[in-house]
Amino acid sequence: MRILITGCSRGLGRALLEPFISLGHTVAGCARDEGVIAQLTRQYPAPHLFAAVDVTSDAAVAAFARQVLDAGPVDLLINNAALMNTPASLWEVSAGEFDTLMAVNVNGVANVIRHVVPAMVARQSGVIVNLSSGWGRGVSPRVAPYCASKYAIEGLTAALALELPRGMAAVPLNPGVIHTDMLRQAWADDAARYPSPDNWAARAVPFLLQLGAKDNGQPLSVPG
Repeated sequence: MRILITGCSRGLGRALLEPFISLGHTVAGCARDEGVIAQLTRQYPAPHLFAAVDVTSDAAVAAFARQVLDAGPVDLLINNAALMNTPASLWEVSAGEFDTLMAVNVNGVANVIRHVVPAMVARQSGVIVNLSSGWGRGVSPRVAPYCASKYAIEGLTAALALELPRGMAAVPLNPGVIHTDMLRQAWADDAARYPSPDNWAARAVPFLLQLGAKDNGQPLSVPG
């Protein structure tokens, strides 16, 4: 299986790489951190493929998608790239911070879908997983921009699911509460009470690999 993961430089995206690769799957990944991308390229050489890409740039995503698809079809697309806002009341969040978060969390997902999914549709095969959140199905104070972006992902994915041919699936996936940099940004030291990304990945990878057409449009969560 060929798997494409956005936001693969840290957190959940980074934690998924080793389990997938150790099972014999080929992984392509992108993130903005050029240093981490260079490290991943050394650690996981061809046929794996890693590139520094800003998912908010449609042109950059288009070029990366061509590179990935030239090497072979994508069977599983995991849109993981996302930002968390600095916790604050909504009226205290600057326009710049709000716009940047929405550009990554929503526009970035749409850009990747625009340039990767047509080849999947042509084959009438493949699964698209858009990472959502518990804050895409419920809300908390001081994270309104993040909540808005993940509610958008839930709706975007549900609508996409209706557009796909039979045999494919689009799934909005709540990963659960994981001790990541983003959670520390929101919850500070309390984040340490939750599972590490590596522990999460041990549960998530088998779950992701069994997703298929039967799951199309279903708002799912990684089992706890």
